[in-house]
Amino acid sequence: MKKSSKFLPVIGWSMWFSEYLFLERSWAKDENTLKSGLQRLKDFPRPFWLALFVEGTRFTLPKLLAAQEYAGSQGLPIPRNVLIPRTKGFVSAVSNMRSFVPAIYDVTLAIPKGSPPPTMLNLFKGKSSVVHVHIKRHLMKELPETEDGVAQWCKDIFVAKDALLDKHIAEDTFSDQELQDLGRPKKSLVVVTSWACLLISGALKFLQRSSLLSSRKGIAFAVSSLAVVTLLMYILIRFSQSDRSTTAKVAAAKPKCEGKPSETGDDK
Repeated sequence: MKKSSKFLPVIGWSMWFSEYLFLERSWAKDENTLKSGLQRLKDFPRPFWLALFVEGTRFTLPKLLAAQEYAGSQGLPIPRNVLIPRTKGFVSAVSNMRSFVPAIYDVTLAIPKGSPPPTMLNLFKGKSSVVHVHIKRHLMKELPETEDGVAQWCKDIFVAKDALLDKHIAEDTFSDQELQDLGRPKKSLVVVTSWACLLISGALKFLQRSSLLSSRKGIAFAVSSLAVVTLLMYILIRFSQSDRSTTAKVAAAKPKCEGKPSETGDDK
């Protein structure tokens, strides 16, 4: 996640405590952070999943247009439903975890027609969403040995992913196989409910034993703190909508006048 995300109330803090890797979107700064974080997983006491969003940003129409322009200038397949993957982080992950991670799961998500998008705003409104998930398992030992080979493998996966999404758009399904309904995970509901009860109980006991609400200053402080948290959560929810994502810089996709390869090519 972006480094600034960890300072967001509740959600950012939970990411921090869950040992997310926070990046600054600068390879010069993030390379060591990513490498050390991945190496720590080697001795992790439990089985784990590491989620990598290889596109590096949210999908929006301006970013798709920028990716299409870049692909056209570099002679790459023109994407229709995905962005061009930024392979440096993926290559680093494979290089550092090849010895102790057995497989890579290629996960593709799509929202069926008629289902509301699963945004945070819809979540707080109580609107449920249906999400189709296509998963393909690749053994780590089957990946190329060289970094360039791994980068190209990742790009090829996204070309196939683009075609898979074309099929879903046309047929509202990924394949002819019957969909498996996973239902609602009860374990997650129990965990969230337990933590909510524990935190609310602790907050109530704190207020009962403290004099925070027994004076005007205390009440003003409590109200101000609540207002700040509410404002930050509102900003987070608003900016979680994909159409409010930062506009892509199309200029980065333009080829060099001298005919030299783009300096940012490896990051796209």
